[in-house]
Amino acid sequence: MTRPVVVLSRDEWAPRAHDHEQRAARYADPFVARRHRGHKHPVEDFLFTYYTLKPAQLKRWHPGAGTVLLDAAERAREKFYRPLTGSELAALGLTVRDGAVVVDDGAFRDRRAPAIDFARAVLGAHAGNPGFFGCFGLHEWAMAYRSGDNDLRHEQLELRLGAAGTDAVVESARIRCTHFDAFRFFQPQAVPLNELQPTRESQRRMEQPGCLHATMDLYKWAYKLVPAIPSELLMDCFELAWDVRETDMQAAPYDLTGWGYEPVRIETPEGKAEYVRRQRDFARRAQPLRRRLGAALEVLDPARATDGAAA
Repeated sequence: MTRPVVVLSRDEWAPRAHDHEQRAARYADPFVARRHRGHKHPVEDFLFTYYTLKPAQLKRWHPGAGTVLLDAAERAREKFYRPLTGSELAALGLTVRDGAVVVDDGAFRDRRAPAIDFARAVLGAHAGNPGFFGCFGLHEWAMAYRSGDNDLRHEQLELRLGAAGTDAVVESARIRCTHFDAFRFFQPQAVPLNELQPTRESQRRMEQPGCLHATMDLYKWAYKLVPAIPSELLMDCFELAWDVRETDMQAAPYDLTGWGYEPVRIETPEGKAEYVRRQRDFARRAQPLRRRLGAALEVLDPARATDGAAA
């Protein structure tokens, strides 16, 4: 290792692993229980069904790159972990008997280079572009536009304003969605109504901090860097995404009052103002997480680090 490292005894890292598991279980375990019963939740399932990190993976603690775990020889069998070399052990005053392991960030960097590069580009755009706070969550309305009762994205929910009322909101609004992974779910009839036509490639330059979905995606970029980032950072991103998802669905055209969610009525001036207030708060909360993700990218690949990702 050519950089300073942190060395944790089992007495130091095991409680952190336990605390992380409990923190993640608060969200993961109810989802798993619902899935076993065949039940769905229109808000709380999203981070487990849309994103690809499994509940058990979310609950697994990792210290991140550059941290040595002692008495952890069993973890050397995990993907992207390795035991310390003889020279590394000697430099730290350790022996093989100490069971020292570390994240193999070199192997991770070699295998995940495209993901690292894409995350760096998107986070740089997210930091460097001005925030747009005039979308009012209309992406969800565009996904329901002229869909009919049998073609709704959330088939178990009813539209608050009905199909005609939902269509009227879309047709009277300015739709300016910058996020490809929201835009790609628009109903075909709504696609030409969007002022922009984002693509996967343009995502590298179009991400912006006002977008709720871009903020939720901080969680995606975090788990794509597992195990090379600390699990505490992963959960901070997850919990922000959890809060964002609640607002995302409260501002959607669906009636969620039966699930305990009051609507953010973006079809009214008051609702628009409330949406923007929350949008700005989420953008503020995302800033330090984006900086921490940028710092993690710099540790992984300092030669290619950019100021934008860490801004």
